[in-house]
Amino acid sequence: MKIIQGVILAGGEGKRLRPFTLKDPKPMIHVNGEPFLEYLITLLRENGIKEIIILTGYLGERIEKYFGNGSKFGVRIRYSYTAFLGEDGEENKSGIRLRNAQSLLDDFFLMLYCDNYWPLNLKKLINYFNGHPSDVLITVYSNEDNSTKNNVYVNDEGYVTKYDKERREKKLSGVDIGFFIVNKKILNFLPKSNSIFETVVLENLIKQKKLSGFITDQKYYSISDPNRVKITEKFLTPKKVIFLDRDGVINKKPPKADYVKTWDEFEFLPGSIEAIRLLNQKGYKVYIISNQSGIARKKLTKKDLDIIHKRMIVELKKNNASISDIYYCPHGWNDGCECRKPKPGMLLQASRKHFIDLTKTLFIGDDERDKQAGDAVGCNTILVSRQKNLLQIVRSFA
Repeated sequence: MKIIQGVILAGGEGKRLRPFTLKDPKPMIHVNGEPFLEYLITLLRENGIKEIIILTGYLGERIEKYFGNGSKFGVRIRYSYTAFLGEDGEENKSGIRLRNAQSLLDDFFLMLYCDNYWPLNLKKLINYFNGHPSDVLITVYSNEDNSTKNNVYVNDEGYVTKYDKERREKKLSGVDIGFFIVNKKILNFLPKSNSIFETVVLENLIKQKKLSGFITDQKYYSISDPNRVKITEKFLTPKKVIFLDRDGVINKKPPKADYVKTWDEFEFLPGSIEAIRLLNQKGYKVYIISNQSGIARKKLTKKDLDIIHKRMIVELKKNNASISDIYYCPHGWNDGCECRKPKPGMLLQASRKHFIDLTKTLFIGDDERDKQAGDAVGCNTILVSRQKNLLQIVRSFA
């Protein structure tokens, strides 16, 4: 299945963003000098979406005036306008907006809210959708950082069994972030009366076991209120980021089943200091992502490792090179942690702390586990080899 159409729900009033939304609709709020909606359009284009349908309402003419037919943004844009208020004075909701746009929609399309940004990997969503036969796929943030309240439960088979729009239930899997794959036929569930898509359609599909749930650990960002706008600005600020494995990339790798236990055993690989210095000179921030199971096996302590890293940082500083942060996993193979590579936990920790879009970063490692961790979160991953060390790789792009 191929999806080339994106549908953006953009008809709401956005009261929490007043006074801005007294004159402009919510998705037009500027983030780092650009309307937030422009970031979403770019995201869709980068994922192969060629046509975008924007479902407008409140001050929708402002959106249409800015984006036009989409040619300046590399896509085709069409609009479906539904008045913000109905004849009864009530706000027209997502259900009626979708029903009004039905003739414009492909058989399968990607639908998203106008106020959430998430590092979309459409191919991965489609593969999951194909592997979990359903009429709608909903994307669910696992909410590992407890940044909001959960409203969805996804069972072990990958299907949604609860959708709690009021967020009252406990023991839920995460939160709906507004990225859906939709089979157009489900719009037949929508009543002619004013309705909310999630309440009517999703609850209906849950009963039929036709709502699949893709759980992601990658954080989403929102413009739903002024505080979240500031956080989203940090995330969407362009950054040059490189992740490096340590042993075998920066320093000589110890023999199998052994570990670098003291500073005396730490030996920089040829060219690694120069590579980090070159990255810094080109504006990159460098983060270390390293498995250190020697701690779990009691070959060294966390204090021992901290001393090694402090000495490493001092030595790099002497050579005008720097590391922005270090992440290491102290656990063993059987500890069941989420941070030991090939799991991407350390990359996710760095992403949340430093507002990094992992899909726009590079991870350089020396082991297949590094590649698996990077691939899991969309990092471009390169492995060093006997033929190509860290410096040679860095020189190829920096």
